[in-house]
Amino acid sequence: MDEKVSPIHHIWDLPEVQIILQKQLDDGSWPSKYGNNQNGVKYSLIETWKALRFLIQQYEMDNTHPAIRIAAEYIFSCQTDEGDIRGILANQYTPYYTGAIFYLLIKAGYQHDPRVEKGFQWLLDMRQDDGGWVIGSPGIIGIPNLSRNELNDLTSNKNRQTSRVFDKSKPFSAAGTGMVLRAFSVHPTYRRSEAALTAASLLKSKFFKKDNWASYQHPDNWIRFQYPFWWTNLVSALDSLSLMGLSSDDPNIKKALKWLIEHQQHDGLWKVSYSKIHKSPDNDRTLNSRLWITLAICRIFKQFYQIF
Repeated sequence: MDEKVSPIHHIWDLPEVQIILQKQLDDGSWPSKYGNNQNGVKYSLIETWKALRFLIQQYEMDNTHPAIRIAAEYIFSCQTDEGDIRGILANQYTPYYTGAIFYLLIKAGYQHDPRVEKGFQWLLDMRQDDGGWVIGSPGIIGIPNLSRNELNDLTSNKNRQTSRVFDKSKPFSAAGTGMVLRAFSVHPTYRRSEAALTAASLLKSKFFKKDNWASYQHPDNWIRFQYPFWWTNLVSALDSLSLMGLSSDDPNIKKALKWLIEHQQHDGLWKVSYSKIHKSPDNDRTLNSRLWITLAICRIFKQFYQIF
């Protein structure tokens, strides 16, 4: 926390990092056990995003490293002319994953890349009328009486066209909005934009509450943590809001920070999960996750209070 340390590059040679890098393919992607592009889903894109979560967010690698540069180019090769990163749900839109992916690319140094700007314009176009984003594909939610089998086919079949049956009147999803907002929170211009602040207001209004959509709807999803970030939870959401410069005096944020203070364990760490429906034991297997989650929480308090 502002202590003088060695340059970040020295940790890029750690065995944990090298194990991940050794699996990278020549095209910049990471392989999947399902093969490449099976049934329309780009599993290599999913695996590449999963690897970059650790390399960029956890180990703070950036585009000064050739592995990150080639990985970024692979990601950009999955960008459509519209601006989104496509392939995780076959040919369907996924603003929540596009936001989560651009979050990593921006942290890696691509904030001024025109392809990132194109992605932001697409994300803005994908908002609901209330200013937030949905979980899943916004181009599907307007299809009436959609069966589970039809939904599965739409999101996995490479022969299905991109669905553009929107219903912008439906409410935002906190789970989806939180993932998109990560990209805004680390961008030097968009982090304080009106669109970002509107989405931030929506997100914090749902802290500890049931989401508007069935996916990740239970309130306990707020108190089940991951690091590096994947789904939206209290820690990932507060991290974004703190980077955007929101005040710790905001009632929703104050309540969330108070909850974190009250749930710190006697050993100084936080648990992986406080959820009654997603229980996780605190043992040697989860200690590493607890340490990283605790570091993320410490950064949140520093960012809100500027105490160091």
